[in-house]
Amino acid sequence: MAAPEPSAPPSPTPPRPAAAPARRLALLVAPAITVGVVCALILLGVSLLAERLQDVLWETLPDALGVGRFSSLWMIVMLTATGLAVGLVLRAVPGHGGPDPATTGLVDAPMRPGIVPGLLLVTVLALAGGVSLGPENPITAANIALAYWLGRRAAPGAPAELWVALAAAGTIGALFGTPIAAALILSETLASQPGPGAFWDRLFAPLAAGTAGALTMSLIAEPSFDLSLPAYSGPHWGDLLAALLIASAGALLGLLAVYAFPWVHRAFRALRYPVLALTLGGLVLGLLGALGGHLTLFKGLEEVKEIAGDPDGWSAGEFAVMAVVKTAALVVAATCGFRGGRIFPAVFAGVALGLCAHALVGAVPPALAVSCGVLGVLLAVTRQGWVSLFTAAVLVSDASVLPLLCAATLPAWLLVTGRAQMQLDGEGRALR
Repeated sequence: MAAPEPSAPPSPTPPRPAAAPARRLALLVAPAITVGVVCALILLGVSLLAERLQDVLWETLPDALGVGRFSSLWMIVMLTATGLAVGLVLRAVPGHGGPDPATTGLVDAPMRPGIVPGLLLVTVLALAGGVSLGPENPITAANIALAYWLGRRAAPGAPAELWVALAAAGTIGALFGTPIAAALILSETLASQPGPGAFWDRLFAPLAAGTAGALTMSLIAEPSFDLSLPAYSGPHWGDLLAALLIASAGALLGLLAVYAFPWVHRAFRALRYPVLALTLGGLVLGLLGALGGHLTLFKGLEEVKEIAGDPDGWSAGEFAVMAVVKTAALVVAATCGFRGGRIFPAVFAGVALGLCAHALVGAVPPALAVSCGVLGVLLAVTRQGWVSLFTAAVLVSDASVLPLLCAATLPAWLLVTGRAQMQLDGEGRALR
């Protein structure tokens, strides 16, 4: 009789990451707070400067010339002039404003500090001129470059990636007015990067930087993302179906932009001259603004509050036009060479799409429609699940929509995962 085969030994339990000594983490608090505060102040300075210039370009100057502030003619002239100005500045400044913005993400490797002044200048011009991009990408890149350069000189023994994480967290915390956004974005990054130490030990210093950036911005500028929509009365079975459909529609709208992205980028690069590409891009943005109305200009944060403040003030067709025009403007602006981020204009497109759904079916609560529209568009544009959920929820400031948002994430994520992203490699091909 054959002897029984010995059973396989149980697989060993993977060891838990060793916790970092508390003293080592405590030493990171001071540099983290410093980086967070400085990042917030740089963001605040750029934003205030852009606002002042925007008042001159869109109020003082057209009033002096006797032209309507947001007439079709003025929008076309101003956006074209902005493209020309940005192109000329990029041609003249050291480093030409960094790499092609179509190839960059929210958090990238540090650039040379000499590029930062020119990058911030063209960011101010684009924000003030009405370009449909937000400040998040260039401000984060500038803060990472400065923090990395100064940090490596002040503490050469510290890991290089520490300064990148601190600057990214400080900037994102300031942008959203809460460190939770920074923690969520960095948690996805840290989860995909193996490294020593427990997860919360690795997140400790960035969370401190994000907290410092958020508090600095909140104490000085008091930012708010609440759209003050009518309160949501609670989930119903019909709301679940609406959430699934609207989030999926938002994901499809975002995917249309994602798949158009490399084609539009290739068309602008065929012009060979960046100044010409930016000037033509500005002209196209002006024509889109004339088609969609002045609310489809700029990064979209203030404009989205205006359309959300009156959910019944426009027809479903008008909301649909706003959503499509803003999405097209985002693609054009991000591919022709303007420096800027994609989160804020994507939020506007999602809100307009949600309000379109509410206008079509009045029984769909506007808070639910808006949050699901934003969720779907952001999932496709950013491919960041946590930040998409967080942004969608914070816009309506109502925890009762969270279960429906989580449910709506599932079909929307199935639509976008594994597909092309709104970012290109060095050869102009979409990343996956």
